[in-house]
Amino acid sequence: MIPIDYTIIADIIEPGSKVLDLGCGDGDLLALLKEKKGCRGTGIEIDNKAVVKCLERGVSVAQGNINGDLGVYDDKRFDFVILNESLQQVLNIEQALDEALRVGKRVIVGVPNFCQWKARLQVFFLGEMPVTRRLPFKWYNTPNLRFLSLRDFRHFCSDKGITIERARYLANGREVFACTNLLADSGIFVLRHA
Repeated sequence: MIPIDYTIIADIIEPGSKVLDLGCGDGDLLALLKEKKGCRGTGIEIDNKAVVKCLERGVSVAQGNINGDLGVYDDKRFDFVILNESLQQVLNIEQALDEALRVGKRVIVGVPNFCQWKARLQVFFLGEMPVTRRLPFKWYNTPNLRFLSLRDFRHFCSDKGITIERARYLANGREVFACTNLLADSGIFVLRHA
């Protein structure tokens, strides 16, 4: 079963595109894009075990850090740069997005929504950091360094002069079209420089 965020990202990316996946994990998305869309891609991943899994399945990957290892790529080298569920784990978000927008013609960002209604209720009624299906970690073992809402991300892009070309919102494996900051548990944004 292909996760809906992968399906949406694959739908956005044109066949034959050059793709860079930042925080590519085990390479599942890159493998899907290669198989379904004929994309040529590579990933950057910090986790050693995930890098090994990528290499074992034939996915091109470099071990590295999103916040420092994009300098080797020329401007606009990639048609799409992907940061799916990885931006909130980056130490310097502004630098990461600036570099992604430099090396990519378009940037696809998928972020969890820490202000979805289930998370809000847990904070309000339990007085604890939320744990949901999309946010399965406790406060002490989460890989997330930043906790943002979909509205926060839209404001950030506006403040930084980044254009959001398209946005799609998800909840429980389905698209959400209304009250997205309240109902959606994640969002996928297509970005470019203004």
